[in-house]
Amino acid sequence: MKVVTLASPGGLDRLRVEQCSAPGDPGPGEIKVRIHASSLNFHDYGVVAGAMPTEDGRIPMSDGAGVVAAVGEGVDEFAVGDSVVSTFFPEWLSGPAEVGDFKTVPGDGVDGYAREEVVRPATCFTRSPKGYSHAEAATLTTAGLTAWRALVVEGGIKPGDSVLVLGTGGVSIFALQIAKRLGATVIATSSSDAKIAKLKALGADHTVNYRDEPEWGQKVKQLTDGRGVDHVVEVGGPVTLAQSIDAVRIGGSIVLIGVLTGQGGEIPTVKLMAKQIRLHGVIVGSRKDQQDMVRALETMALKPVIDRSFALEDIADAFRHQEAQKHFGKICLEF
Repeated sequence: MKVVTLASPGGLDRLRVEQCSAPGDPGPGEIKVRIHASSLNFHDYGVVAGAMPTEDGRIPMSDGAGVVAAVGEGVDEFAVGDSVVSTFFPEWLSGPAEVGDFKTVPGDGVDGYAREEVVRPATCFTRSPKGYSHAEAATLTTAGLTAWRALVVEGGIKPGDSVLVLGTGGVSIFALQIAKRLGATVIATSSSDAKIAKLKALGADHTVNYRDEPEWGQKVKQLTDGRGVDHVVEVGGPVTLAQSIDAVRIGGSIVLIGVLTGQGGEIPTVKLMAKQIRLHGVIVGSRKDQQDMVRALETMALKPVIDRSFALEDIADAFRHQEAQKHFGKICLEF
């Protein structure tokens, strides 16, 4: 089978497309999956670029979607021919967060899904939403579930709430789509007028160009008649967090799910305390969260936004496209 490996210490020029033996039959509790698609995330880029060191020869990519090719003894949740999608934390099945690192995450601590076949415990997958292509399903493992957990599991979003999403990456686009279908008002930011037009087409009620409005937190307050939004899906981290604190209402919720602007910085703690804001860090979610999301997506008529797909052997070009930051939504591999 075809497989991609990453040579230490990482870098896009150290990705190798190779041929290796296909896995054997699944054992008890396992399934064999023919992988047909994966999707790119900021975390995957950190691994392949060498910013998040991993073992020499690691198979990258945390997201994988495909078809069950064989089932092992004792597996009754899946049958041959079922469409399935991987989970980000294979050992976190349900309940409160149990993991605080990436030691078990495919494509980082263990081998991932940049390969054509895999044998894994059945609990490493859930079924894909009915009507989804493999590429669409592959966007759910990381980006889709992060947005779902931020708004639904942790945020407790309800109709009539207001939500602020930052930028046009995969999580932010998913958050916009989910929030609109749950009856919320959405404010979205971008530095590109072309992308702002796309955000409006997806249903954003208000948009803010943060290059034109460097104090965009205050602009968001104006758009909410001085109250502030109920929820902020914060993907930027230290550089954007202060503005997000300005944008959220007293007693509101900021879910921190990304550090695109760095790993540390000053936080206006007095304002955070004075506004009695709930600041909650989130890294993806559990298998049960993903199963709940899959059922919900089938009732929402929600399809992921895919910017572009690449062949598996063009994985380095896919990451260069991500590096250019011109994409809108998700970038996928299809094979």
